[in-house]
Amino acid sequence: MARNQEKWSAEVTEKSDALDLEQGVFEKDDPREIAASLKRSAERSGRRKAEPFRSAMSMLTFYINRAGTNLSSHRKELLEEAKNELRRAYGKPVKE
Repeated sequence: MARNQEKWSAEVTEKSDALDLEQGVFEKDDPREIAASLKRSAERSGRRKAEPFRSAMSMLTFYINRAGTNLSSHRKELLEEAKNELRRAYGKPVKE
């Protein structure tokens, strides 16, 4: 069962119906680069169902949630900061 879930979440991340993600976006070490990549992907997508900000944030949150305990605390902090960078990029209030 866990094996199928791993494949399922990897497939969603790689082949999302909403976004065509840049290769290695979640492995980047700069939260701004992650946010910029997600923003580009969301704004280019013609298949997304929500506005670009929501689509990009949803994909980032999905990745964090699916990675769960496999994420180091440093990596999770970096991805959480990417959420704030995404909010800044779209002029949304930043959560501290």
